[in-house]
Amino acid sequence: MFEEAICSYLQTHRFESLNLKAVLFDMDGVLFDSMKNHAAAWHEAMKRYNLQMTPEEAYLHEGRTGADTINIISTRQRKTEATAEEIEKIYQTKSEIFNTLPKAERMPGAYELLQKIKAEGLTPVIVTGSGQKSLLERLNKNFSGIFKPELMVTAFDVKHGKPNPEPYLMGLQKAGVKANEAIVVENAPLGVKAGVAAGIFTVAVNTGPLPDEVLKQAGANLLFPSMMNFNNNWASFYHVIK
Repeated sequence: MFEEAICSYLQTHRFESLNLKAVLFDMDGVLFDSMKNHAAAWHEAMKRYNLQMTPEEAYLHEGRTGADTINIISTRQRKTEATAEEIEKIYQTKSEIFNTLPKAERMPGAYELLQKIKAEGLTPVIVTGSGQKSLLERLNKNFSGIFKPELMVTAFDVKHGKPNPEPYLMGLQKAGVKANEAIVVENAPLGVKAGVAAGIFTVAVNTGPLPDEVLKQAGANLLFPSMMNFNNNWASFYHVIK
C-alpha cells in the first residue's frame, strides 16, 4: 500500500525520490483533539450574530482563516461579505467561547509519532490556520522541546489560508526543504487540498466525523483512521521511503 502511494506521487510530480527531511503538521484535529471545541464555538458565535453554521459544517471549513470562514457564511446568507469590524467581533466571540470549553487533550498517538520523527533526525513543522496567541505555550506544554517558533506557520503569516497552498509552501520555506523532501499530516479536506496543491506527499488522518471519501476526494496520498494508527504504521511507512 505504501509503495504504491509513494510511486504514484513520484510519477505525478516527476520526482526521482521522496527524500524525507521534514514533516509538516496541521494542529487542530492532528496534534490536539480540539476540533469538536472549534466546531461548537463557531456554531455558537455565528448564532449570536444571526448567522447559521452547524457544528458539522465547521469541519468542512477547518483550515481556512477566520475571516474567510465568516465571509463564506455571510455571503451565503446575506449576499455580502462581512465588514472588517464584524469579522473582528465574530472571531473574538468565537475565541472567547472556545477558551471557556474544556482544554483539548493531545491526540492519541501524536506525541509518540513525534518522538519517532525526532529520533530519525527529521524536522517537525507546524502549519495551522489558527491565530491563537497562546499557541507556542500550548505546544511547549504538550510537546516539550519538539517545535521551534521559527518553524511555525500560523494565520498571521499568510495572506491566503488553506486550501490555498501558501501555508504549506511557507512551511517548506521555513524548514529549508523542497516539496519532495517533506510530507504533510492533515485531518481536514481543505488542509489536504493545500498540501496537495503545494506538491507535497499528503497523509490524511481521519480524526473527525467526515467520511473517508471526503479526504480521498481532496487528494490525500495516504489515509489512516487515526493518529495512533499512523504512529503504529510509521516504521513500515518510513522504511519504504528510506
